[in-house]
Amino acid sequence: MSGIATSGVSSKRVRDLELVSRYGEGDLSARESLIDRYMPLARALSRRYSHTGEASEDLEQVAYVALIKAVDRYDPERGPFRSYAIPYVLGELKRHFRDKGWSMHVPRSTQERLMAVNGAIERLSGSLGRSPTPKEIAEFLQCTPEEVVEALSAADAYSPTSLDAPQRSDPEGDVTVGDGVGAVDERFELVELGASVAPAFRALPHREQLILKLRFVDDLNQAEIADRVGISQMHVSRLLRRSLDRLAAAGDSGSA
Repeated sequence: MSGIATSGVSSKRVRDLELVSRYGEGDLSARESLIDRYMPLARALSRRYSHTGEASEDLEQVAYVALIKAVDRYDPERGPFRSYAIPYVLGELKRHFRDKGWSMHVPRSTQERLMAVNGAIERLSGSLGRSPTPKEIAEFLQCTPEEVVEALSAADAYSPTSLDAPQRSDPEGDVTVGDGVGAVDERFELVELGASVAPAFRALPHREQLILKLRFVDDLNQAEIADRVGISQMHVSRLLRRSLDRLAAAGDSGSA
């Protein structure tokens, strides 16, 4: 086996070293054998990211390409091939997940925290026999529950739901996600009206502006306004009518 010592080494590693040695001597069939040997491992590693919503076939392809790179770059002095290949493949998957998979911009620190949270969920679920709580995940990762919740919320940015998708609460599928987003703003039409009326309001005498404010903002009646301003109630009525007529005319001209 080209001088590679095998004493005290497992048979699986001996086989790996043999294939690596043959590949180093130009035997491409040994390279293919080593790749085939570890494809199930690469596939299993890709499944750690199945929660992202990305097609499993795409993730497997990323893992397979990473495995091929690991085979081509492996040096037996680095230790067992498996110990070298696992972090290499995971690193490529993380890079793909971080840089190419997100539909919206999310800070890299949040992306990395989400991956850590998902790893913690996987490990804790096995030991607890149930899904862990945010507090348990936070204790495991030595962070705050708020950071865990933030990371989990960020997962929605990976693959946003279409507004045309049916709502889960509607078994018939007649109501879409878009139907439940937002509502009709009853005051929307007042925006344009306010823009046209505002100059007319500012053009009114100060006393008439004050009377309008007292009536429609402070909700005082005409008698209370008369006492506040120091004029008769009849005078207040006349000034209100005149002011409102001017504003109405400004609103009609602005909407014309």
